[in-house]
Amino acid sequence: MAESSIEWTEVTWNPTTGCDRTSPGCDNCYAQTLAKRLKAMGQAKYQRDGDPRTSGPGFGLTLHEDVISHPYRWRNPRTVFVNSMSDLFHDDVPVEFIQRVFDVMVDTPHHTYQVLTKRSKRLARIAERLPWPDNVWMGVSVESQRYAFRADHLRAVPAAVRFLSVEPLLGPVDVELDGIDWVIAGGESGHRARPVEPSWIESIRDQCDSTSTAFFFKQWGGRTPKTGGRLLDGRTWDEMPVSLPARV
Repeated sequence: MAESSIEWTEVTWNPTTGCDRTSPGCDNCYAQTLAKRLKAMGQAKYQRDGDPRTSGPGFGLTLHEDVISHPYRWRNPRTVFVNSMSDLFHDDVPVEFIQRVFDVMVDTPHHTYQVLTKRSKRLARIAERLPWPDNVWMGVSVESQRYAFRADHLRAVPAAVRFLSVEPLLGPVDVELDGIDWVIAGGESGHRARPVEPSWIESIRDQCDSTSTAFFFKQWGGRTPKTGGRLLDGRTWDEMPVSLPARV
């Protein structure tokens, strides 16, 4: 478990690390950049290099058997972002391994797990082989209108909470929100950050408002995540899909 600075979660849990770029939202992947740094620091989990065409140093897809059981040790309830440094539904992650991760989530109902993927087709294909307890929130990334189809795949998943991450937002998105409980929106950060137009964010906020979908505005982005701040129309938007238990 690692404490997280991500505004919509508390801690991260990475049963796998590493990934491969699959769409334009991956082009400036923070996790790939961080993995390169961790490899140079000698971190054991980040010593496998990925294909330089789609991945990078320290970012080769790696399964961590010793990490799967970690949530059993956490006595106090936590909101847990699963695989902040990978994608659990990457094609190279065996279904049996994914099932074991889900079994741990079933066994630890005092935690709330947030799982996010860009591999929505694989998610929909194997969803019926997975348990879906109430403490598992399932999300997909939709960085532009071209990838709005991922929301259709998500709707086929029997998760208690379904959410979209429209971050980094690379263009206007008009998406059907029926069956979607939560939308996280945000601009890109980093020295190669692509700018986000205010009208794109405002449109998503208005779509959420018209469908009573919880809306969370994470950041405007820029050179650092904090560069542009988090205010939209003079306020922060930190709506969550359900009330989480009080943290100890």
